[in-house]
Order: sequence, then C-alpha cells, then structure tokens
Amino acid sequence: MKDYLKYKGYIGTVNLSAEDEVFYGKIHGINDVVTFEGESVKKLKNAFEESVDDYLESCEVLNKQAEKTFKGSFNVRVSSELHKKAAFIASKNSISLNDFVKKAISYAITHEDELDDSLAINQ
Repeated sequence: MKDYLKYKGYIGTVNLSAEDEVFYGKIHGINDVVTFEGESVKKLKNAFEESVDDYLESCEVLNKQAEKTFKGSFNVRVSSELHKKAAFIASKNSISLNDFVKKAISYAITHEDELDDSLAINQ
C-alpha cells in the first residue's frame, strides 16, 4: 500500500474512482467494514478521521470492543522445507521458532531499503 492515511492508530486505504471523480477507501486491518470517500484529498482525510471517530463511538455505544488494526498475531504458511530450515536455525540458536520469525521480520523492517525489488511491499 503506497498511499494511505493514519489516524488514532488506524490505517485507511486510498483509492481513486476516475469514473466517479471521487477518492475512496476503507479502514485496513479490521473485520468490520468502515468506508469513507471525498472529492478531494482534504475531504478524503476529513472523511477518514470522521469514520474512525464514528467507528469508535459506535463500538462504545454498542458496548463492543473496537478492533485494533493489528493484534500482533498472524498465521504464516510456508513450505515444509522452509519450515524445517527455520526451525533448525532457531534450535541451533536456542530460541523458539516464534522468536526466530519475530527477529527475521524485525531485521527485514530495519533493512527495508536494502530489500530486493522482488520483495518490495508496494508491488
């Protein structure tokens, strides 16, 4: 996602409908569907912030826990060979596979500029 909005820890996607001449998006990373739109970038930003505020207020009124955009837990599917190699390296270094994956992700994030173009997130 190259273009996005951030507000109160939430991320909003940014899209353009050339046919309708409107920008639109939705809150990314939650199960609830919360959308917004605007005819200019400024109006889109305002609509996004209003949508986040409305979402949080609605959750409060409904006595529902507002979803965090990312909970810190996710499943990753890899080949059995990659799984085996990662488990071996983790074991060799006396850390859990979970800690190994956290370290690998952290390394990739801190070295994002060095990643090969084929790994670029925006492709």
